[in-house]
Amino acid sequence: MSNANRHDIHVLNNLIQTAIDSADGYREASTEADDPGRRDLFGRRSFERRQVAEELQSTVRALGGDPAAEGSILAKAQRAFADIRHALMRDEASRVGVVEGADEAVRARFEKALEDSQISATTRETIRRAFARVSSGRDDLHDLRHSLEGQRDASNRLYPH
Repeated sequence: MSNANRHDIHVLNNLIQTAIDSADGYREASTEADDPGRRDLFGRRSFERRQVAEELQSTVRALGGDPAAEGSILAKAQRAFADIRHALMRDEASRVGVVEGADEAVRARFEKALEDSQISATTRETIRRAFARVSSGRDDLHDLRHSLEGQRDASNRLYPH
């Protein structure tokens, strides 16, 4: 690996870990979802994030580096904490809210990488394309959470009918 590529590889490996963490989180959300439509949505998202990670891994190899192969320990701890919250809340809207929050954190990491003035133009374009894929469907989660919150509120006996 040349010194010229070292920073790009470091940034890309961080994004690979982020994409893997996201894929793992979506996979867990898919297995926990009660609704088949949500299971399918989360399963598709998990697959898409794995694809993003694989594409970034290919780029790291092309730059002469060793790509990250797994997610971060911090993300595993965060998912364990989220599992505890889910067990206590037993509320589908809050589960989707946690997924939506994690998705926003993923987007923020990609945005930060795009703002890095030290990465090459080629790497920036690779990250921009990955960011577009990560950002697609963002509104779906937001709309889903609000829909579930509305259902929860409407089923409350204090909700005006």
